[in-house]
Amino acid sequence: MQTTFTPEQLKDPAIARSNEILRSCVHCGFCTATCPTYQVLGDELDSPRGRIYLIKDMLENDRPADAKTVKHIDRCLSCLACMTTCPSGVHYMHLVDHARAHIEKTYRRPFMDRALRWVLARVLPYPGRFRLALLGAKIGYPFRRLMPDARLRAMLEMVPSQIPPVSRNDDPQVFPAIGPRKKRVALMTGCAQRALNTDINDATIRLLRRLGCEVVVARGMGCCGALVHHMGKEDESHAAAARNIRAWLAEDRADPLDAIVINTSGCGTTVKDYGHMFRNDPMAADAARVSALAMDISELLQTLDLPAGGAAPLRVAYHAACSLQHGQKVKTAPKDLLRRAGFEVVEPADPHLCCGSAGTYNLMQPEISGQLRARKVRTLEAKAPEVIAAGNIGCMMQIGGGTEIPVVHTVELLDWATGGPKPPRLSPDRP
Repeated sequence: MQTTFTPEQLKDPAIARSNEILRSCVHCGFCTATCPTYQVLGDELDSPRGRIYLIKDMLENDRPADAKTVKHIDRCLSCLACMTTCPSGVHYMHLVDHARAHIEKTYRRPFMDRALRWVLARVLPYPGRFRLALLGAKIGYPFRRLMPDARLRAMLEMVPSQIPPVSRNDDPQVFPAIGPRKKRVALMTGCAQRALNTDINDATIRLLRRLGCEVVVARGMGCCGALVHHMGKEDESHAAAARNIRAWLAEDRADPLDAIVINTSGCGTTVKDYGHMFRNDPMAADAARVSALAMDISELLQTLDLPAGGAAPLRVAYHAACSLQHGQKVKTAPKDLLRRAGFEVVEPADPHLCCGSAGTYNLMQPEISGQLRARKVRTLEAKAPEVIAAGNIGCMMQIGGGTEIPVVHTVELLDWATGGPKPPRLSPDRP
């Protein structure tokens, strides 16, 4: 794609990077075949190629974002299926991130949009606040149909029937390995996950300890910054990322880490991109070190001696989270681990397509998200599984809201198969 940025514009590192990405696009349109929003809406501007044209026009002309551009960029899931499909290697993720930052700086949203985005940014990344919000939402749940805004209804409908008690495993501490220490790893405990489902971190810690890992929950660690990053709030996202970089490197310098293990793939994609986010910052080297250490839990488990064949004979439908298969290019590891543990693993049709969760997308774009969830649930249920496994809390909540089949994290099944307790959601009395 030909671009016409001026030499002055190209002095801006963000513009220079976007120019590089734009020039790699050859307009082929392969991305439209795997873009969920294009399949649902059928609008060229709701495809990656269409959004690239909008972004190019906005950035080249150095103009404030307009309502049309904002509408179509907001409809993007950032599922990154287009990056998996693209034969030219167009790094759409960095381009759309730049576009969102530009929108945040130059466009004044309607009041309700601003209010909802402010609430989400001030609540979801903070487990304590999020728990209080969930308790309040449970009170409002019976009145959800009276809400005038579909987004408010979606927020009430996402409330789980049970809010788990706080897990003290999420507090800063060190869990020693059981037996000889093979690895020392830092666990990212997440933010929303700590309020919505504490079973995931508990299972991760148990499993890693049995496999010879010392597990560190670092003091000072918090939200990865993904939520505000995808809202274009660069200052807030970089501040969150910087806190984590400092927290993890303090542990790494005290006693070197073999990995920073992440069991929420949406967080993992962002942490692995810290090196890019801070490439022009004094923290560049530290950020690159953290990105190099970051691993999805399934990647780490493949380096350990996971016992084979101890699972109950269950038929497991594996849902591939977009942030894992497209964002991190981790595709086979979770399935291989489940099969090694003895589970029968099946995959739905079109496993590359998004379930519609996408961070806060299901809250801000509930109609499109609902259509994507319905399709994903149909394809999963068609495989007649006894349980659905996924590697991302957002996907688990999204899919779980549309099916009676229990949805658990992959690591919960692996923990159970290797001596841990049965996942609570597989018990008859748990929703």
